[in-house]
Amino acid sequence: MRKLKFFFAAFALFLAVSLFWGTGIDANAASDLYYLGGMTAGFSLSAGGAEVIGLSEVSAEDGIHRPAEEVGLKIGDLICAADGIEIKTIDDMNRALARSGGKEIKFTIKRDGEKAEVGILPIKDKKSGNYKIGVLIRDTLTGIGTVTYIHKNTLAFGSLGHAVCDENNQSLSISDPKVYLCSVIGITKGKRGRAGELRGLFLNDKTIAKAETVCETGLYGTFDKSYDFSHTELVEIAPLSEATIGKAVILSTIDGICPQKYEVCIAKVDADNKENKNFVIKVTDERLISETGGIVQGMSGSPIVQNGKLIGAVTHVFLNDPTRGYGIGIENMIKN
Repeated sequence: MRKLKFFFAAFALFLAVSLFWGTGIDANAASDLYYLGGMTAGFSLSAGGAEVIGLSEVSAEDGIHRPAEEVGLKIGDLICAADGIEIKTIDDMNRALARSGGKEIKFTIKRDGEKAEVGILPIKDKKSGNYKIGVLIRDTLTGIGTVTYIHKNTLAFGSLGHAVCDENNQSLSISDPKVYLCSVIGITKGKRGRAGELRGLFLNDKTIAKAETVCETGLYGTFDKSYDFSHTELVEIAPLSEATIGKAVILSTIDGICPQKYEVCIAKVDADNKENKNFVIKVTDERLISETGGIVQGMSGSPIVQNGKLIGAVTHVFLNDPTRGYGIGIENMIKN
């Protein structure tokens, strides 16, 4: 099995409001109405600093230098601070290098969850005249995700059903609060032993929401009032106690911008699971199996509907069988 984590096409969107009392759904919350998601959206998450994605050389008047590589920096390292001043963006990094005037900088580096300090001497590039340490960096990761639902009255939305992580399994924070409509333009089909993925294109002229929170159960925020909900189905939510083994449907977008319903079977319900795995589901819809092989990255957060009520969202795929995966109960997403 494999978590559908943040990868260029791997997400969903969800709500963060206190609608639950204890471990069950509040009576008032149960009568609320929610717009079913299933559409894809694009957004940016902060890497939490300047992430090293490549090592390079610096051409100086006296020859070629590799300052970062020489002190042991590696791809995947996160540069968090320079001489005690926080680094969040590429601009922060460039300002720190310019301030140095060629003097050694004490960088705070995060690797595998551990922080350490390392001194690096910037080198003046003979072509640009700028000080460099020989790294290629990024400060954000962009991705697409499947909207789980939007609350009818508040327009609060929620997503994913599991923590938002990068390729190195590092948790991310929100960078760009804007959420864009996204069109799915391609699919890498899932196969036994290899997870597939959706490929999406940001429609940057169509802002549909604002992201506000990211946590262990996904990404949350508020939809724009101008969004057209006229073709979006309204449903109630249901607690895990109402979920049963048997037929259900999921809503996902695997082409363009229009979500479709696909048949699945709930094979197991586990209300006590603490790892966002309250359901085991199996894709039974031959259309979806034919197009994607089953569950792929990008379908995380696809709403799961049973008996006309929203009961959860897709969260994981079984690596050894892409037609099977896990889902989280909707009450656990809202509670967290």
